[in-house]
Amino acid sequence: QVQLVESGGGLVQPGGSLRLSCAASGIIFRLYAMGWYRQVPGKQRELVAAITSGDNTNYTDSVKGRFTISKDNAKNTVYLQMNSLRPEDTAVYYCNARRISRITNQAIDYWGQGTQVTVSS
Repeated sequence: QVQLVESGGGLVQPGGSLRLSCAASGIIFRLYAMGWYRQVPGKQRELVAAITSGDNTNYTDSVKGRFTISKDNAKNTVYLQMNSLRPEDTAVYYCNARRISRITNQAIDYWGQGTQVTVSS
């Protein structure tokens, strides 16, 4: 059974920092691309940051220079370090694990339950 368990969310003041963690089980972690998405009510879920199995990273423009994604294959964990947080970063953050099936060439996605990040004074 695949599980992605996020932690580290909470309430932080503007300009502050948080580090999100996502611990994965039930998958061969090193074979997956890992991502962090976020969603606010009434809007589509958006990709925030992703890291491939080969450690290539990409970020949405609004978080470049402020957020850093990393992973530890030995701990089956992906992290999102968030600095200089802004009120517009407030959202539920979801962890995603993705790989492409060699048989069907379709994406296989797993999701965590989400963790709330609130940036407010």
